[in-house]
Amino acid sequence: MQYFPITDPTLVFFVVLLIILFAPIVMGRLRIPHIIGMVLAGVLVGQYGLHILERDASFEIFGKVGLYYIMFLAGLEMDMEDLRKNRGRVGVFALLTFSVPFILTFFVGKLMLGYSTMALLMLGCLMASNTLIAYPIVGRYGLQRHKTSTLSVGSSMLSLFLSLVVLAATVNSASAMTDSSAGAWDTILYWLWFVVRFSLFCFSMIFFVPRLTRWFLRSYSDAVMQFIFVMAVMFLSAALSDWIGLEGIFGAFFAGLILNRFIPTVSPLMNRIEFTGNALFIPYFLIGVGMLINVRLLFGGGDILWVVFCIVVFGTLGKALAAYISALLFRFPLLWGHMMFGLTSAHAAGAIAIVMVGRRIQVAPGEYLFGDEILNGVVIMILITCIISTLVTEYSAKALRLQGKDTMQEENQKADDEKILIPVKYPEYADNLLTMAMMMRNPRLNRGLVALNVVYDDVNAKKNQTAGQQLLQHLQHVASSADVPMQTQVRIAANIANGIKHAFKEFQASEIIMGLHFHKEISRKFWGEFTQSLYNGLSNQIVIARIMQPLNTIRRIKVAVPSRAEFEPGFYRWLERLSRLAGNLDCRIQFHGRDESLRLISEFVQNRHPSVRAEYTPMGHWNELPELAAHIQADHMFVVVTARKGTISYKNALERLPDEINRYFSGKTLVIVFPDQYGGPMDSMTFSQTQHTEERSIYGVLLEKLEKLKKVVLLRAPRKS
Repeated sequence: MQYFPITDPTLVFFVVLLIILFAPIVMGRLRIPHIIGMVLAGVLVGQYGLHILERDASFEIFGKVGLYYIMFLAGLEMDMEDLRKNRGRVGVFALLTFSVPFILTFFVGKLMLGYSTMALLMLGCLMASNTLIAYPIVGRYGLQRHKTSTLSVGSSMLSLFLSLVVLAATVNSASAMTDSSAGAWDTILYWLWFVVRFSLFCFSMIFFVPRLTRWFLRSYSDAVMQFIFVMAVMFLSAALSDWIGLEGIFGAFFAGLILNRFIPTVSPLMNRIEFTGNALFIPYFLIGVGMLINVRLLFGGGDILWVVFCIVVFGTLGKALAAYISALLFRFPLLWGHMMFGLTSAHAAGAIAIVMVGRRIQVAPGEYLFGDEILNGVVIMILITCIISTLVTEYSAKALRLQGKDTMQEENQKADDEKILIPVKYPEYADNLLTMAMMMRNPRLNRGLVALNVVYDDVNAKKNQTAGQQLLQHLQHVASSADVPMQTQVRIAANIANGIKHAFKEFQASEIIMGLHFHKEISRKFWGEFTQSLYNGLSNQIVIARIMQPLNTIRRIKVAVPSRAEFEPGFYRWLERLSRLAGNLDCRIQFHGRDESLRLISEFVQNRHPSVRAEYTPMGHWNELPELAAHIQADHMFVVVTARKGTISYKNALERLPDEINRYFSGKTLVIVFPDQYGGPMDSMTFSQTQHTEERSIYGVLLEKLEKLKKVVLLRAPRKS
């Protein structure tokens, strides 16, 4: 222990970077929001944990920058156009979702916790604001333009704004009250002077900053200079806000609002701003917050548990009342109220920002407005409310999407944007993949195919590049002989999955047809080294094939369809491709699924492909999948329509798919289809919302271990004679 705590700046920075790198991976396996992971990591390495690091000046400096960054990004990401279009309802919902939790928390804190008025005002601000932790779920179900989503996003931003205004007034009141020499007249003059300073601050920022920003961005296109200019504006606004008596976080948030129109969400400048904050400053701040938490207080008595209970129960109750009262006023269905509550009930970055301000306000020598019990309570509250928000939003979004069945069918039958990408590496299955793509394509569109070979950027890159070019030339010759136009590309990349994803975007492809991993000497995983990363990183259709015999010898195609598959946006795309394949092979196709799904499939096939010989067999439960293995012959093709985790047709039974395929369908011709899903790929990770999700949680792994242990114990147990 003589080497700890670490004080060398280089090693401190190294340990922090390790935490930033590994905490999201561990938290993803535990299904815990990343923002909590960073705070818990700070607890572990801080003085109240293992005391690996000392909270030195770097945590103060980077932490303050991270705090400003959180509020600045909140202002930049506000959708001003949506606010303008729905300003009436957004205003009503914002006032309710701010005032109801604020008032409820204030009186509960007064009666049940006995806090001072100043502390209660700040605690009310903390519970009145919220963070849109569950918003990515809305994107997954394609509900971004739903009224509940628009109202929730707008009201969240306005409630945060109102919380910061009340926070600023509270902080100024605290500073005025600490001045014992101030009389009543001095207090009135103080507030008048504060209003004047505040008005001048707002006017100067609104008048000068947009004009200066417009001139600078037009005059200088250098990426570094633009980034530095934006950062300078943010810190100037924060410094001015501090100087006039407001908290710096208000100035950072206000700067984000002013620069909102100049920095589009999808612009490179926005990407650089988010990257810098999310890669370094924000996690540094969160780790520093964790290092302040004294975990021993959790075991020292019931006070902190009582604080957590009060703020979680009554703060969440306030958010629920606001959502359901708004739904009643707007004459929305109850389910819409569930959705609004789910989206607005979580607390994260804003709550931590406010509680850290409270810890800096001194009410007496050595005594601060917020003590350790409130800091610990708020961190636990964040974890609980994030879980509640995620569960309620997931349930509501799925129910809303299931209700919109007719609308979905119209969305699903859009004009065909077909352009098939075929990533190939091994010559032994490349021809079969090309043949399948030619049989699935629409010859009337004649858009051609794209063949891609991605090689690792290593010492063998040149050799592999030459081999890839030869393979693609062979495929182009095969495609030309069938009069099918085809583009080819050999791509060098450090990551195969990223290389395929970038090519997918460059060629504006609609779907991917690729081979199933079969080289066990390279990777013993079912999906191989990169397939899992690929289907998690793209929301478009991916067809993965293991073709054991020439396609023209296939006599029957059997398709396993999961329940609710018809509610996915890619339902008609895979159905169209399989119908074309069956028609070109002149073989029978048999669909196994629920009656509701089979009814729509039958209607589609009869209308679009009447010559296809289709059969429909009810399959009551996905657990019947292994039973189909007994009926799969050597000249059959078995197709499994699956789904990505978190989508509407996903079920836990799909996690067993690799094991079931290895056990029951070994040696059979197999096709696995990941249909189009709602939402775009999440290429970056932020600490305002969870984007990284591990395919398998630690809980699933532990359950598997327990099952194996149970079997071993039963086998070794002595049998009764």
